[in-house]
Amino acid sequence: MDLNHGLPFAYPTKIWAGDYPDCKDADIVVIAVDKGQKIEQSRLELAEGNYQVLKQIIPNVARYNKDCILLVVTNPLDVMTYATFKLSGFPKNRVIGSGTVLDTARLRYLLGEYLQVDPRNVHAYIIGEHGDSEVPVWSLANVAGIRLKEYCPLCNVPYNSDDFNELFLKVRNAGYEIMKLKGRTFYAVALGMTKIVESILRNENAILTVSCFLEDYHGVSDICLSVPVVLNRDGIKEVIKLPLEQKEIADFQKSAAIIKNVASSLGL
Repeated sequence: MDLNHGLPFAYPTKIWAGDYPDCKDADIVVIAVDKGQKIEQSRLELAEGNYQVLKQIIPNVARYNKDCILLVVTNPLDVMTYATFKLSGFPKNRVIGSGTVLDTARLRYLLGEYLQVDPRNVHAYIIGEHGDSEVPVWSLANVAGIRLKEYCPLCNVPYNSDDFNELFLKVRNAGYEIMKLKGRTFYAVALGMTKIVESILRNENAILTVSCFLEDYHGVSDICLSVPVVLNRDGIKEVIKLPLEQKEIADFQKSAAIIKNVASSLGL
């Protein structure tokens, strides 16, 4: 009711409470179920409870629609994306997790503030887990095609690794901070989901850091983690292998090991 009452301010849309048969003709099915995260819990601690719910949902969605794209928002995001891939039997290009789209947006916002430029002109990625082991790719971060080390002097801002690390910690802890302040994150993640869906439905070939099934990505295989991919009407068109520095590769592999351990604990 609340959403329908806002339709005069938006575009013609049909909103209703449905059931699994309503998935029949959907181009995208978004999995946003969650048993609820307590403030003291990490995302990974939600794995068992949310996996049990997915075991009921995914087979029922696949029963009515085997051609849609599955978009997962449920935490722990990467583990649940991997579980959805396994439970659905869908091809890897049609199982996507919202991944570090939000984390990347947070990093670009904070870097924009630090550099005093529009965050839309900041190009930087967070890869790996959507969670505590996520990895900032500082080696490729740039503004207007200029790496941070060269750009900072141009705008009279110090290039200080401690400052950048502090920005990253704010990114990594942002979800927990917002939970403490208001109980749950809502708006930024919803905007991120809208961007992912639009990129697919509009066949944009947009590059976004979503969680996807990886095969020999800097030595990481058979798990879902966030890396930049090209998204279009088919889902994941291409996985982009970033030229990472050795420390970034090592941190990415550590992130993968953490997610694999949790997935293994669920029997995946």
